[in-house]
Amino acid sequence: MTEALATNEAADEFCEDCGYEPELKRTLNGFQVFAISFASLSVAVGIFATYDDVLRDSGPIGIWLFPIVAIGQILVALVYAQFAARIPLSGSSYAWASRLVSPKVGWAFGWLAVISAVAGPVTIDNALASQCLMPLLGMVPDENTARVITVIVLVIQAVLAIAATRIVGWVNSLSVGVELGILLVIGVALTVAILVTGNGSAANLFSRGITEGDPDFFVVGGGLMAASIMGLSTLVGFETASNMAEEAKNPTRSVPRAIIGSVVAASVLGMLFVIVLTVSITDMAKVSNTESPVAEIMNQRFGPGFERPLLAAITLAFFGAALVSMVSGARYIYAMSRDGRFPGYPVMRRVNPKTRTPIPATLLVLVVGVILMAVMPGDALLQLIMAGAIVTILPYLMTIILYLATRHKLDRKPGGFDLGRWEWPVAIGALVWVIISLFIVITTSPTMAPVVIAFGLSAAGGLYFVYMWKFDREVLEHEPGDPTMFEEVEQS
Repeated sequence: MTEALATNEAADEFCEDCGYEPELKRTLNGFQVFAISFASLSVAVGIFATYDDVLRDSGPIGIWLFPIVAIGQILVALVYAQFAARIPLSGSSYAWASRLVSPKVGWAFGWLAVISAVAGPVTIDNALASQCLMPLLGMVPDENTARVITVIVLVIQAVLAIAATRIVGWVNSLSVGVELGILLVIGVALTVAILVTGNGSAANLFSRGITEGDPDFFVVGGGLMAASIMGLSTLVGFETASNMAEEAKNPTRSVPRAIIGSVVAASVLGMLFVIVLTVSITDMAKVSNTESPVAEIMNQRFGPGFERPLLAAITLAFFGAALVSMVSGARYIYAMSRDGRFPGYPVMRRVNPKTRTPIPATLLVLVVGVILMAVMPGDALLQLIMAGAIVTILPYLMTIILYLATRHKLDRKPGGFDLGRWEWPVAIGALVWVIISLFIVITTSPTMAPVVIAFGLSAAGGLYFVYMWKFDREVLEHEPGDPTMFEEVEQS
């Protein structure tokens, strides 16, 4: 207990040295930080949402790209853990770049992070409404109804996020527990069914399924490459743990552990889950052509009785992922606003003294979600989701480059997380991987619309940057706190 208090005090002192009065409340324990990171990754959500695309684009053999993606994402997570152990501030990559390079560079990191995080809740909740909640309640598919439900869920999440960070931690712990239960129950049930009936096919694991004979299967941007989207959609979001550093207990230890642990756990559980699913397929054509292949596999094996409990559990997993995304977006807005680098910063940087949460920043995420639901047609919303994948990977690329350029400014703390002699191989490997993954996302996109949207959202932020440069240049030239605190910590 004494050691924990000391580490919390040291983390608060670090905030003060950076020029910030600790306003957010440290309530998240190690498991809750892990739960937030794991909920952001959300194995169940990622696989349930993309397994049908894998079967249609590459056939079952495409699942073997998942462990390749996992290795690459673990390398990226290790780099983030290096930063998180040394600069435990809200805003994560925004704060790291601002402190280690310049506020101008940090602003670019922050704006991309805000775009990705703010678009996340509405896209996840819309999928929750249309794919889970409406079928669970026996409602007829209807886009307008789904949008209304999406707004209602967004409001509920905003209330929880505003009430207390501790409540967010509890909800996500429950969400992760249910998600792990889903994977365990389904995995065990299917395995037992295969063993008892003998009706399972290991040959499915190396089958091209309905894509057999596809002439574009191996080409750049073709079917096989497109299958990697399952891993790239699932194993992202771990950086949310570092964004909650000012609300975590013992952040220099708990946050790096959460980042690495969540990615490793999601990688192992995800791969085992898709292997069991794939071996369980008895009617390849039918499963490959349905929008919900996991539910179809369960129906083939156990009948329709499993569908409603499955949908209920997946609904909670979606809810937890969207809640974390909303909280993360609010923290990025808060971090940039307290430095005076976000539109409306005098309001957006406010933290309620009772709840110790950034209420205006959270409400902004809610308002953006409601507006998107009100004005964006279905096709545009889909393109926004795909643009979000690009905007998510770009900060990974930028953060790794930042690490390679500024690693000499990062102090090696005794007992803290440190890659040691593996530092360079891991960072270089992560850089190569992120470049490859960005290429995959762009080349497998059916249109250039996501790239255009991502560029447009970035350019919109650029206009505000120009405004600051002309009328408030001071905030882009100086960081609060001790300006020499990172210049003095050269590595031997």
